[in-house]
Amino acid sequence: QFELVESGGGLVQPGGSLRLSCAASGFTLANYAIGWFRQAPGKEREGVSCISSRGGSTKYADSVKGRFTISRDNAKNTVILQMNSLKPEDTAVYYCAATRYYYCSGFPYNMDYWGKGTLVTVSS
Repeated sequence: QFELVESGGGLVQPGGSLRLSCAASGFTLANYAIGWFRQAPGKEREGVSCISSRGGSTKYADSVKGRFTISRDNAKNTVILQMNSLKPEDTAVYYCAATRYYYCSGFPYNMDYWGKGTLVTVSS
């Protein structure tokens, strides 16, 4: 059974940092490019970042470039989204998703498996 589980969300003050994790079970994460998405209340889902299956290439939305960093540890079957300099507009439910393609060329489309999300709230 393919499963993705996000963790690390929470409440943080503006300017703070959070580290989100995406853990896979039931399949080998190393065979998939992984994307992070977010959806704020009343807004459409947005592709935030993507990393290729071996970690050699990454993509970022303009809204998070220079603040967020995506990485992966295939030995631990985990993908990390390090979020720094957080802003109130980063508040959203964050999801990770896997695509059967090795690269992020189709990102944010063509994602095959989704986690249930973790809530990030940036507020003072």
